[in-house]
Amino acid sequence: MDGVIIDSEPIHFNIEKQIFEELKIAISFEEHCSYVGTSSRNMWEMIIKKHEIANDLEELIKKDYAMYMKHLIAAKDLHPIPGVVELIKELHQDNLKIIVASSSHGEVIDMVLKKFNLSDYFIAQVSGTELIHSKPHPEIFLRSAALANCDPGECVVIEDSENGVTAARVAGMKSIGFLNPNSGVQDLSRADVVVKSFEELNAALIRNV
Repeated sequence: MDGVIIDSEPIHFNIEKQIFEELKIAISFEEHCSYVGTSSRNMWEMIIKKHEIANDLEELIKKDYAMYMKHLIAAKDLHPIPGVVELIKELHQDNLKIIVASSSHGEVIDMVLKKFNLSDYFIAQVSGTELIHSKPHPEIFLRSAALANCDPGECVVIEDSENGVTAARVAGMKSIGFLNPNSGVQDLSRADVVVKSFEELNAALIRNV
């Protein structure tokens, strides 16, 4: 969802950068980009360990989530990424099963889909916060395949992050990498197809990835 349905990665970057500054830890842009696609819990666990900070994990997750939700509720300039709504509607019309598999909280996923009237096009929503492992582990995509009653080999993942593309490959799924310039430096070379715009995609292409 983040970086694919909505261009929210800059919001995450800004909020997290603010928290990094409050914690007085220096995190490079490259390191920050490496956390794109993973859950907030996974990111903060790695940061606490790597930077040896004593802050409570649950408090950091809670603060990050509260700041993001506050921004989403107030945001007036947040829109779906160009072409994605049309693609979602086409896939639904073509009887493809569509699932949102996001590292975001379930409440965030629900809010975004309702905000843009997209809820009815998805057969399920899977939140990484409800799972044991985060991307690049394949758990979120394997759970999605099970909900769709499909073999992983029948599934195609659309991702803007290296962690997501890696998770799709490990799950045994095909993947389409979306080069979102606002998602930071992401290596999508392991994706089966890489696009710069959703106007490059359609149901027929996705069926034949």
